[in-house]
Amino acid sequence: MKHTEAWKRNTPNEIKIGLISISDRASKGVYSDEGIPALQSWLMSAISTPCVFHERLIADEQEIITETIVELVDDLGCDLVLTTGGTGPSRRDVTPEATLDAGTREMPGFGEQMRQISLRFVPTAILSRQTAVLREIEGHAALIINLPGQPKAIAETLEGLKDADGKSIVPGIFAAVPYCIDLIGGPYIETNESIIKVFRPKSAIQKS
Repeated sequence: MKHTEAWKRNTPNEIKIGLISISDRASKGVYSDEGIPALQSWLMSAISTPCVFHERLIADEQEIITETIVELVDDLGCDLVLTTGGTGPSRRDVTPEATLDAGTREMPGFGEQMRQISLRFVPTAILSRQTAVLREIEGHAALIINLPGQPKAIAETLEGLKDADGKSIVPGIFAAVPYCIDLIGGPYIETNESIIKVFRPKSAIQKS
């Protein structure tokens, strides 16, 4: 695949992140979208590596969701794509199916961990169908993760749960994201450890 101008990075370690908010009513302007602002706010506080964001607000339509993920990865070179919304059991909730259609390999551990975090708050967390996949194309790969729709739940699943002293009780999923992106050939992501401490094997840690 020929990389386009949109694939260029301003620095070698710049990470390209796609943010997709999936909501019929927000996409029609019935109310303001809260998903993308919540995602971007958390990521900007957590990631110390240079970032570029590509944002999309779309309806709960399976084909549109799949096409949007493919566009962000194939056309814009995103390394990470985060979706919010559309992961419940209702008939309009088709984000997991659309994500699987865009993926080449499933990464089920992300969904399992998000449900474990959410079960600390509500028993209905077992109704969530969030998943994650890799999309691998010639010369590039990306991690795509389905996140919850509520801003509070987005932060909880990304960051995990901490006690009153700031000690981790349940690890957030973002702790594993940078190493996953290392393994698929993406940029080396560093974080603000007061927000989220990344886990990497000692052999994978780059000295600054």
